[in-house]
Amino acid sequence: MATGGTANKKQRIDKVLSHMGIGSRSDIRKQAKQGLITVNGAVVKDSGFHVDPEQDRIEVGGEPVLYREFIYLMMNKPPGVLSATEDKRDRTVLDLLKQEYAQFEPFPVGRLDKDTVGLLLLTNDGKLAHELLSPRKHVPKTYEATVEGEVDAADVAAFAEGVTLEDGYVTLPAQLSILSRERGSRVLSYISLTITEGKFHQVKRMFVAVGKKVVFLKRVSMGELKLDETLPEGACRELTARELTLLRGGGDAES
Repeated sequence: MATGGTANKKQRIDKVLSHMGIGSRSDIRKQAKQGLITVNGAVVKDSGFHVDPEQDRIEVGGEPVLYREFIYLMMNKPPGVLSATEDKRDRTVLDLLKQEYAQFEPFPVGRLDKDTVGLLLLTNDGKLAHELLSPRKHVPKTYEATVEGEVDAADVAAFAEGVTLEDGYVTLPAQLSILSRERGSRVLSYISLTITEGKFHQVKRMFVAVGKKVVFLKRVSMGELKLDETLPEGACRELTARELTLLRGGGDAES
């Protein structure tokens, strides 16, 4: 790679390497003094040396450091954790991250309720997060749910028209599909619902509006991005290049 780059892209090398998880700044200072860090083939012993991480060839102990600024993670959110960066009482989704991901300081894009599971995006790309959360996008989000009560054709029609929530808000049309029903001590309906907006607790409130209660909720897709069903609850992985492309046309909603 070529040396240099524009001045505004240059950063201290200890900041770059700590961002990449190479070590703390004090660790990096020691490595520099030991002559273990090179930039474009030249040994750099000053940990405050400025580099362009996107252009300069940086090696530590002979191993190249591949710099990246942003990270994009798909999590299969488990129940019982908050879609937040911190909380004094409960665990958050950030508590589930491996250090190799946590070092990038990602945050959840939007939210899923504490008891809701499924697809959750985490990133440190604030610009993309802002775009995904824009209410103007009207990007479809699909959920699978277990509903207490018999969801019927009248509910399908009502959702297609838009239902009136308890605060008077009329939702945008939504696509409700009945997958199956179970009749025992109580009637349970298994459904799929696609919405194009993200009001607070919207899915649950929509079913309350038609006299029913959601007892299990899982988000399975956001735009064209689909949850990797092989991903265990509580686990996450980086998006593939194709998934990131799909995501850039997508959005997020609250459940």
